[in-house]
This record gives sequence, structure tokens and C-alpha cells, in this order.
Amino acid sequence: MPQLLRVQNFTVTRDGVAAGADQSFARPFGLDGAEQLFAWAGATASWPNRTEPGGSRGLDDYFTRDFAHDIGAEIMGRNKFGPQRGPWRDHEWRGWWGDQPPFHTPVFVMTHHDRPSFTLSDTTFHFVGGDPATVLKRAREAARGKDVRLGGGVTTIRQFLDADLVDTLHVVVSPVELGSGLRLWQSPDAWLDRFHREVVPSPSGVTHHLFWRR
Repeated sequence: MPQLLRVQNFTVTRDGVAAGADQSFARPFGLDGAEQLFAWAGATASWPNRTEPGGSRGLDDYFTRDFAHDIGAEIMGRNKFGPQRGPWRDHEWRGWWGDQPPFHTPVFVMTHHDRPSFTLSDTTFHFVGGDPATVLKRAREAARGKDVRLGGGVTTIRQFLDADLVDTLHVVVSPVELGSGLRLWQSPDAWLDRFHREVVPSPSGVTHHLFWRR
């Protein structure tokens, strides 16, 4: 089986916005009210940060539970890792996730600035330069036959799409609008020349868009 590059559970507003321009330590997504985007996953029984029993079952829960299935490595942009820009001045910052990151695989953070790798729990973060194809090659080697997840953010996903390296995408459209920001698409029809698409509405109000290569 080929190793796929997969986008999973990536959530946007109804007009395609996934992040804002004003990212900070207090606002990881650069948007006020960004938590509304991810309420669909947080409400499921399989949400990993759930502290109380319960939660929904069904379609949303399936996608939440499937997030880590057969994933051997993750690629993310520097902005997903943290809000710092330019040379790494603060090596004490080790991501938004605390001492137990949710990835459980090697993670390749794309950056123009060198930084030593480090490990938290069962996740090792590598800071890598190069074009998307070069980074994907390294991630596939680390994944040891499993698929690679392309975690975002928007700019990183679009880079890999422009390089025609993405095999499947699962994009969740939330029925909210948060104003201007970084858009994954102007319309979900924009990729239909390269991908098949299945659109599945959920009782929670979100719509799941599933894309796979033609």
C-alpha cells in the first residue's frame, strides 16, 4: 500500500476561514471565538481532552476517533507549533500542547530557522527547512510505512496542494462566520479538477467534505 499524505479533521468556517492574521499566545488561531469551530469534535465521546463521561456518538465521533489511525508522522507549519516569528529566541516554548502532545509520532515543523529537535512524551519534534517534497520525503521515512498527516495551518496545506502532494483531505465546514482571515478556499468546488468529493452533513450542524485523488 502507498503511504498517503492526509489532511484530517481540518475545520473551516462556512466561507473557508481557518485562522486569523493576529495569532498570539492568547489566541492560537488568531481569531476571537475560534473555539466555536471545533465544538463539533469537543462534543464527541472520543474527544481526547474529555474530562467527564458522555459525549456524542455517530459521524462526528467516528472522525474524532479515527484521527490517529495508521498515522506514522505529522507535518505542520511553524505557525501551528507556536506564535514566534523569525529566529528562535525562546527554546523554552515547546508548543501549545504541554508535556503530553496529542500526536504520538514524529512531527516535522517547517521553518526557515534552525532549532534542535526535542522529545516530549512519545512525540519528537524536528524543525526542518526545504520544499514540501523534501519535507514529505523525511516524514515518510520516519513514518515507517504508515501514512503522514498534514496538520496545517492554512498556508502549509496550500503549499502542499500547490505541489500536488496531497492524497486525501477531510475538511469540516462549521456553520459559523468569524470575519476575515486566512482562507483554505474561496469555494469547496475549487479542487474538483483534481479530487473526487463526498459531502456528508452531520446532525451537529457541521458538514464533512471528503476529497480523494482522481
